[in-house]
Amino acid sequence: MSFSADQYLSKSIDKRREHNAFRQLVHHSHLTDLCSNDYLGFAGSPELRVAIDKEYTSLPVRLNGSGGSRLLSGNSLYAENLEKKIAAFHAAESGLVYNSGYDANVGLFSAIGQKDASIIYDELIHASVHDGIKMSQAAAFMFRHNDLFHLEERLKIAEGAVYVAVESIYSMDGDEALLSGILALCKRYNAGLIVDEAHATGVTGNGGKGLVQQLGIEKEVFARVHTFGKALGCHGAIVLGSPLLRDYLVNFSRAFIYTTALPLHSLVAVNQAYELLAKSQSGIDSLHQLIKAFKAKAAENPAISLTSSNSPIQCVVVPGNDDVKNLAALLQKDGFDVRPILSPTVQKGRERLRICLHLFNTTEELGRLIAAVNSHLQTINS
Repeated sequence: MSFSADQYLSKSIDKRREHNAFRQLVHHSHLTDLCSNDYLGFAGSPELRVAIDKEYTSLPVRLNGSGGSRLLSGNSLYAENLEKKIAAFHAAESGLVYNSGYDANVGLFSAIGQKDASIIYDELIHASVHDGIKMSQAAAFMFRHNDLFHLEERLKIAEGAVYVAVESIYSMDGDEALLSGILALCKRYNAGLIVDEAHATGVTGNGGKGLVQQLGIEKEVFARVHTFGKALGCHGAIVLGSPLLRDYLVNFSRAFIYTTALPLHSLVAVNQAYELLAKSQSGIDSLHQLIKAFKAKAAENPAISLTSSNSPIQCVVVPGNDDVKNLAALLQKDGFDVRPILSPTVQKGRERLRICLHLFNTTEELGRLIAAVNSHLQTINS
């Protein structure tokens, strides 16, 4: 039996509504921001805005767009110098800029995942990595989150060129990958370790350089992905690795080859964001003090169950799509922009409020938030 395209779309939407997992766009600019990834406040920083405008207007040629892909008309000396600058900041040999973190992961994993390769990934890895693997020809193996024993079991059966993919700071739990143990296993089984540093960039390690550099293992990691759209407040991403990896991606990464390059203004914004980051250690330290204060205050309320995280991502587990959506709606009425994370985005029974802390949030705001969460949870659970 055939049916129209609209009937198919409608049926899919209806099914999502039946599972209370329907998504829609909302805009809460009047609420206290506790949901964005703008951890250091760079996205709204007047200092960064002035620096971007100053550098951009100083350039002799200022095109509105790049005009094409990097392999055609979209390349520039500015882009290549920016890649070298970021690579040096992160103690990497080389780097290649992509249009977003999603593009970077899709472009990286689809390119390296040839039919004689194996990719082993943590079960909580970014959706973009899943999509890149699906677009590859590699054999794929999941291992349980941060379970080194399960990872080793997977490494024992993997064949060909083997890659292990993890996030340094996990986006939906905020916890850290067990990088030292994972790297030791990768070295034992001759596997390349790929670390997505999206939620560590700007906030983890000395100068916000990421967890890999904090541990001093940058020379032992096959590839890193740093994104610019979170703590750096801009847009785009970079894949860091060897010059050989860069050449390989330029030749085989379809997400790089077949897309219009970032415009010059975006590159300038990233450049100046890194300049500002280099001066932001005191702000990074203040953010981590705020995180500690939030966790200590939350611990005083037995009704609040947080995931194990020392990052700006603090999650209150509220099982069930209905309950977590209701809680988020009540908090939004209280003036807090927090969002529910529903299954199937997270495991059923592990639905949660994903609270993102920022340098611009205050201890008074967070105290009121915790009191409101505790009060509403008691009502929901009664």
